[in-house]
Amino acid sequence: QVQLVQSGGGSVQAGGSLRLSCAASGITYDNYCMGWFRQAPGKEREGVASIDSDGSTNYADSMKGRFTISQDNAKNTLYLQMTSLKPEDTAMYYCAADYLPDRRYCGGSNVLVLGYRGQGTQVTVSS
Repeated sequence: QVQLVQSGGGSVQAGGSLRLSCAASGITYDNYCMGWFRQAPGKEREGVASIDSDGSTNYADSMKGRFTISQDNAKNTLYLQMTSLKPEDTAMYYCAADYLPDRRYCGGSNVLVLGYRGQGTQVTVSS
């Protein structure tokens, strides 16, 4: 059974940085997709970034150059390094993962439909 346990997040001023972590267990398949999505109050969920089992990454346009997704396979941990944070980045952030045989579909809004999710962590950016 896949389990995703998140840590990190918190409050930061605009321009600051935060790192989110997502410890994964139970992912035994070779082809997978992992990623992050977020949801702000009153807004729809939004895909943030994704990474597939080959290490290929994909970012939402508004995150490119500011956010970096990475994975430490030895620690079975997914990360999201966020820099140059803006108040509009304030949201609950979730990690997600699932088996995905065709890694071309790992990215964008497809992160929202991955079958396994972490518990969420709040990121608040003040101006």
